[in-house]
Amino acid sequence: MTVEQQTRGAAGAGRRRSRKDEILEIAVGLFAARGYHGVSMDDIGAAAGVTGPALYHHFAGKEAMLAAALIPVSEGLLAGGRERAVGHPDDPRGVLESLIDFHVEFALANPAVIALHLHELDRLPEEPRRRIRRLQRLYVEEWVTVLTALHPGMPDGEARVLAHSAFGLMNSTPFLGGEVDRRRRAELLRDATLAALLA
Repeated sequence: MTVEQQTRGAAGAGRRRSRKDEILEIAVGLFAARGYHGVSMDDIGAAAGVTGPALYHHFAGKEAMLAAALIPVSEGLLAGGRERAVGHPDDPRGVLESLIDFHVEFALANPAVIALHLHELDRLPEEPRRRIRRLQRLYVEEWVTVLTALHPGMPDGEARVLAHSAFGLMNSTPFLGGEVDRRRRAELLRDATLAALLA
């Protein structure tokens, strides 16, 4: 689940990437590498091979680009989490393992988006920021449901702490070097997260 896949949406999954998708991918990479305030529309245009003003045919500005990157990803995480939650009826451990697999794959495929979520979400205006926060809370609740099923008697608040700690572990990928190949990194992240949440 890459930014490209998220921003295309289900209806466009089979079509060729649009120029708008390409520009958004470039903007996300620049925001993640330099910080939101360290990137201008002219910088994005230069990297995309167009003039800065030409970008306004696709996006109203940098805020619109940031929202276009983060909102579909948050929607995709929630949809994917819900899909996995119903895929293992009466098997909370199976749900947890599926959720972990899903999130690890997301994290490894989208390090730039994770960096944006961590450092740049507050740059958005209130409405899209609140929308993203709500989607994130709903995604967390999918994890809370399975964790409280696995740990009878655990308060929801404690389950949320565990869920957020698991996200921190899995989302550490933007800060990892390339000395460990992707497959092995995925195994390590899955095993460590499962062990932490089952302890």
